Amino acid sequence: MQDGFFQNISWPDIGQATFDTLLMLGGSLLLTLILGIPLGVLLFLTARGQIGRSLIANRLLGVIVNILRSIPFVILLIVMIPLTLAMMGTSLGVAGAIPPLVAGAAPFYARLVETALRDIPRSTIEAAQAMGATRLQIIGKVLLPEALPGLISGATVTAIALVSFTAMAGVVGAGGLGDLAIRYGYQRFQADVMLVTVALLVLLVQLIQWSGDWLARRVDHR
Repeated sequence: MQDGFFQNISWPDIGQATFDTLLMLGGSLLLTLILGIPLGVLLFLTARGQIGRSLIANRLLGVIVNILRSIPFVILLIVMIPLTLAMMGTSLGVAGAIPPLVAGAAPFYARLVETALRDIPRSTIEAAQAMGATRLQIIGKVLLPEALPGLISGATVTAIALVSFTAMAGVVGAGGLGDLAIRYGYQRFQADVMLVTVALLVLLVQLIQWSGDWLARRVDHR
């Protein structure tokens, strides 16, 4: 009975799809962190009452972030096809999924970075200013180290969101477990393929959550 239920499973295809999902997740998460952290720092520093306050810059950044966050990811995938083609030379496969994944996740993570920085006591920043620290020194030696547990927790939440994004990217032929689930599990009514892909996605999310929680506790010295 077990062999009959799993008769549609091609384990090499499952392995390749899992590898593609991990590749999309790793590449997009790295770029999301690279773009999201500076963007979140700028949102924090330019806010009212902060050391780099600028109402115009803060509102402009806020509008851009909010617009990107408000677009459903499936629509963002389609809207960005011309830009993805120009950047990557293709809108299909792992390479074609990276730009929309980053565009969808970076603004989300930037807001989490901003929230983590807001939790730092104002007195900590004022003490650094009193000692003559420059703005860059405050960012690199005060803000980011103090907010590190929150930054890691935010990265964990973002990585989990990216897992679901990679699954949705299968709609436009991005590959990965989501693509396999849609083409075989849904369109061909192969319940065993759907079950295996969903189980692997759930396992991946659990591993990300456990690893992120463990790392956040390790760096939290409060």
